[in-house]
Amino acid sequence: MALAPCKVRHARREDVSTILQLIRELADYEHELDAVEATKATLLSTIAFAPDNVESTSTAPNTEPTSPSRPARCLLLFNEEGKPAGMALYFYNYSTWRAKAGIYLEDLFVRETERKKGYGKKLLVELAKEVVATNGGRLEWSVLKWNEPSIKFYESIGAKAMDEWVGMRVDRENLTKLASLLD
Repeated sequence: MALAPCKVRHARREDVSTILQLIRELADYEHELDAVEATKATLLSTIAFAPDNVESTSTAPNTEPTSPSRPARCLLLFNEEGKPAGMALYFYNYSTWRAKAGIYLEDLFVRETERKKGYGKKLLVELAKEVVATNGGRLEWSVLKWNEPSIKFYESIGAKAMDEWVGMRVDRENLTKLASLLD
């Protein structure tokens, strides 16, 4: 499949409404719309945005610095008409065995009307370029087990399922409990 014309750049503060809308569309696709707690204010305070009118690409990120309180970056993809078609929201991680940084893709989403145009692949390619440009070790993400179309797509580009691993999470009241477990 040939890539449809598009432009990818890091999100700017002015894009926060678009990012929130894409998050809501993704949550709806995953049947979890009621679980979305993100707001414009929380996104503005946790994403490292590119400055207005400054080119920021995956191989030359020019955004606010990332930090523990602002850990994420967001690539937006615009179709040939300049309309937002998808996003890749990500943050940096670390491999102890490789002693290298990498990227964890928190969410990849392409609007339903924009699928089958190569846009998901384009976003993943841009992230892979950033990992390679920084001599990083890997690009990784999770996918819901029921999302067979996405799993097949990811396998087609060389991704391997991490079947020997089990995802674990502590959040909400259990996170608070864990934090005070030894107090």
